[in-house]
Amino acid sequence: MAERSFKAEVEHLRLGDGDTFTGEGILAITKALLECGVGYVGGYQGAPISHLMDVLADAQDLLGELGVRFEANASEAAAAAMLAASVHYPIRGAVTFKGPVGVNVASDALANLSSSGVNGGALVILGEDYGEGSSIMQERSHAFAMKSQFWLMDPRPNLPSIRRSVEQGFELSEASNTPVMLMVRIRSCHVTGSFETRDNKPPKLSVKDALANPRRDFSRVILPPMSYIHEQDKVNKRWPAAEKFIVENKLNEQFGPQKAPVGIVVQGGMYNNVIRGLQRLGLANSFGDTEVPIYVLNVTYPLIIDEFLAFTQGKDALLVVEEGQPEFIEQNLGSMLNRAGSSTKLHGKDMLPMAGEYSGQIVLDGLTAFLRKAAPDLLPGQVRAPNADSVEIPDLSKTVPIRPPGFCTGCPERPIFAALKLVEQELGQHQIAGDIGCHLFGSLPPFEIGGSTMGYGLGPASNAAFDGGGEKRAISILGDGGFWHNGLSSSIGNMVFNNSDSVAIIVDNFYSAATGGQDVLSSRADNVSKSTGHPISDALKGVGVKWIRQIDHTYDVTKMRDVFREALTTDYDGPKIIVASSECMLNKQRREKPLRAVAVQQGRRVDVPRFGVDSDVCTGDHACIRLSGCPSLSLKRLDDPLRDDPVASIDQTCVGCGNCGEVADAAVLCPSFYRADVVHNPGGLERWWAGVRTSFITSLQARRQRRRLEFPEVSG
Repeated sequence: MAERSFKAEVEHLRLGDGDTFTGEGILAITKALLECGVGYVGGYQGAPISHLMDVLADAQDLLGELGVRFEANASEAAAAAMLAASVHYPIRGAVTFKGPVGVNVASDALANLSSSGVNGGALVILGEDYGEGSSIMQERSHAFAMKSQFWLMDPRPNLPSIRRSVEQGFELSEASNTPVMLMVRIRSCHVTGSFETRDNKPPKLSVKDALANPRRDFSRVILPPMSYIHEQDKVNKRWPAAEKFIVENKLNEQFGPQKAPVGIVVQGGMYNNVIRGLQRLGLANSFGDTEVPIYVLNVTYPLIIDEFLAFTQGKDALLVVEEGQPEFIEQNLGSMLNRAGSSTKLHGKDMLPMAGEYSGQIVLDGLTAFLRKAAPDLLPGQVRAPNADSVEIPDLSKTVPIRPPGFCTGCPERPIFAALKLVEQELGQHQIAGDIGCHLFGSLPPFEIGGSTMGYGLGPASNAAFDGGGEKRAISILGDGGFWHNGLSSSIGNMVFNNSDSVAIIVDNFYSAATGGQDVLSSRADNVSKSTGHPISDALKGVGVKWIRQIDHTYDVTKMRDVFREALTTDYDGPKIIVASSECMLNKQRREKPLRAVAVQQGRRVDVPRFGVDSDVCTGDHACIRLSGCPSLSLKRLDDPLRDDPVASIDQTCVGCGNCGEVADAAVLCPSFYRADVVHNPGGLERWWAGVRTSFITSLQARRQRRRLEFPEVSG
């Protein structure tokens, strides 16, 4: 992978019988996969499951010892297709990606996999990224599980439960010949804890063994009449087998007393919030003992009707805690109660918000409202309104401006958008489509360039409707990660095939930066297990692009501006592709800072560039800020009665990229900016010369001070 090492995490994967694993939930899943004898693992990185991929990428020696095949797939679709190895062979396989966007990308392969069914345990580990901190659209993966009949697991957020769910997921898949989705929310991925480990197991049948003895079964091929038979097999055999396994192995859990007037049905992933809410109401303790019965759905699809109806016996009302919308579980449970003729009242979204993240306070408010209505005697002391003792939080949205995400300090993508903004000042505004990735921050202030995003690598494709021969050419932007994920075929290939006259900008920062700095085909870094160093421009030529401009230093704002102007005004009729390349500054600093620190410690000479602003020269124009937006660039006021306006200022987080001075006058360094090299371990001559300069400057400052005209203070 790019610049971060996971050697410590890899050592945790080697723990054996009787050892104790301590760490995050997502790493517990990684360890559990090896304990369960997984034969192959694939996936596409993305929060909150990136660590699973990154750790396995650094664990090639261990995987080789066990005979486990690992592949960092080109996309979620490629990862899902990899599970085809479990269709004919009894090999346990797992893939992982971010849901629901990963499910959307992989939907074709997943639907076919579900139709044919599997012989080996097939596990799809979904990093469910839902809530206020999410970087994607707010959707649930539950709908896909229902549509294609994947069994969906949502384990309680503690490490023993998460680890156990991996083993149960494989077993459930094998017992019902159906792939299983293991949904791990952000809460589950980042919860910390410990569990007792077991020895890692090599797969009972490795992919190497399977290659030596190939199998075929045309009944698994999705063609008529088998596709119809698959549907019947799902309903008549696989579903009953899954229900039987879930009940017999107690995958769902029940806590609290057997008899009570009310009960709570909760998704496994929401259990911690519910039990914490009951603790705050005095109805549970820190060990999870509760006075209100809780039915925990560690398997949220399929729902087990007999198990649920047994839980409802003797209860007047139930509360369903189901995060997100639509309320699939609540509707299904309501249907079960109705068909059974039960008088138990079902509450859910009438007590809790229809949409949005169920934070601790929201769950507490919903629990209180439910108990006030259905069982007020259970509330401790007196029935109080939610938040009765809490301090009202003021609404700051009217006074505090929002803080949208932005480019990192020194990001090489910032000058790209600065140059594009300068060109638009000359040629007018253009239709610009963005794409998923860091470059999407260009749609926010101060640039405000690009107003849509339709999918990873689909920036140019989303602009296809505007390629109609208008006065101005449409512009689209995609990154190197998106280019290799889907952009080469769906966007660039589409442009070539349709002889598009628009402009596409490919932001090449050497890594899939938005997902954590992983290498891609065009990465410059050497990777012992992957093939890198394949230029994007070569791939463009291979699919028929004739007009290509390669820029290898995006900080050259003048060159960037001139190339953009050329692309937008040339007489060439066809796709125009600009590849703007510079290394991701975050990864560059991750690589260089440790090396620099070692060099300084060893006494070697190291110079670090820093930029500053001369307050006496700065006019307060602030063009550097309007066309940069760098986090290290801000304003300060001068202690000068003749200077009312604040001037630009650079703080110590500056990485010395020089972009702020460049954009101040389109590649002509603004006179108020200066570069100063901080020298560590200077030589004797350098120290002597620095002393001479300091003495000379001090003498000039003293002479200036002597010439200042001063007026003595007059008292009275």
